[in-house]
Amino acid sequence: MKSALTFETIAKCSTTKARVSVLTLPHGPVDTPVFMPVGTQGTMKGMLPDQLEELNCQIMLNNTYHLGLKPGKETLDLVGGAHTFQSWRRNLLTDSGGFQMVSLLKLANITEEGVEFASPHDGSLMMLTPEHSMELQNSIGADIMMQLDDVISSLTTGPRVEEAMWRSIRWLDRCIKAHKNTETQNLFAIIQGGLDIELRRKCVEEMVKRNTPGYAVGGLSGGEEKDVFWRIVTLCTDLLPQTKPIYCMGVGYAEDLVVCSALGVDMYDCVFPTRTARFGNALTMHGTVSLKSGKYANDFGPIEEGCDCSTCKSYTRSFVHLTVTTKETVGCHLVTVHNIAFQLRLMKGIREAIKNDDYPAFIKKFFMNYFGSKEKYPIWAVNALKSVNVDLTQ
Repeated sequence: MKSALTFETIAKCSTTKARVSVLTLPHGPVDTPVFMPVGTQGTMKGMLPDQLEELNCQIMLNNTYHLGLKPGKETLDLVGGAHTFQSWRRNLLTDSGGFQMVSLLKLANITEEGVEFASPHDGSLMMLTPEHSMELQNSIGADIMMQLDDVISSLTTGPRVEEAMWRSIRWLDRCIKAHKNTETQNLFAIIQGGLDIELRRKCVEEMVKRNTPGYAVGGLSGGEEKDVFWRIVTLCTDLLPQTKPIYCMGVGYAEDLVVCSALGVDMYDCVFPTRTARFGNALTMHGTVSLKSGKYANDFGPIEEGCDCSTCKSYTRSFVHLTVTTKETVGCHLVTVHNIAFQLRLMKGIREAIKNDDYPAFIKKFFMNYFGSKEKYPIWAVNALKSVNVDLTQ
């Protein structure tokens, strides 16, 4: 199908499957591997679009389900799409809305037609179909749109997993047919198949025939064993075309980003960095700092030494501690700015290490700093990295 992007790999790690690429989209270039912050309802909670730009965030997420409810398709059509509506000059990615249907709503009945759900406003039955999802995402105007897929828990087993996989393939065909803005918007397929290697293999084979501009690995980060998670990720990156961007949905913990980049993933998103900020938890290269703790009451250093975000340059741990313990909104704002800056700084470090072809050394240094001792390294991460020739035990 038609593509409104270019994807050029500019460096490869000689040890792992990691790579650095430039993904050029209608609203500018994106350096990958990239972490994409999640602005669910057209805004990053506690941050202005200008502040995201200052951090050099090149792409963020919006949520189709939420924007479809408010402000709604009619308003988005009148204003000319979500970029204009939220004053965001850079790239947007929208999910299809299917995940929210299943995760947020009490009643979600999935049929071949689409997802039937009870309206959160008045309880009346509504239907999200592949066609409706495309119509909403075309109105939003996101640079990357995700297909509507049949979402099931990663812990689901039995015939339902295969049913969801084949239905997602059929729904992709309907999305391709309904997609109206191929000149300016890119539709990504979502690889399903649960934790079944053969189903994942079959799904990749079918999705690749559709030749979408990029591919996502879906249906993970739902509570499955991490030792199974990484095996599905590396299988998909082995099988998917190397000329297209690969997006691992719902991944955002620092160690996951480091490991999955070594496994060949290009794009990530997760609500974790911003959600945990609202509880006063700051992300650092030495692990999470809980700023609600009383031990920071008289700590006049920055959240993280060496961080150049506006929070760390201007405010102390003591001040942030006060604002998060008294539930001042400014506290949430300050930690959110830092956490987004941390994620983007981590990804920049990953890219620089791959370009310099010393990613294995970067990985080892990251794990030692982050976990403090080899005994604390997650076994799944040790196993995953060993599969791409990085031995954390040495």
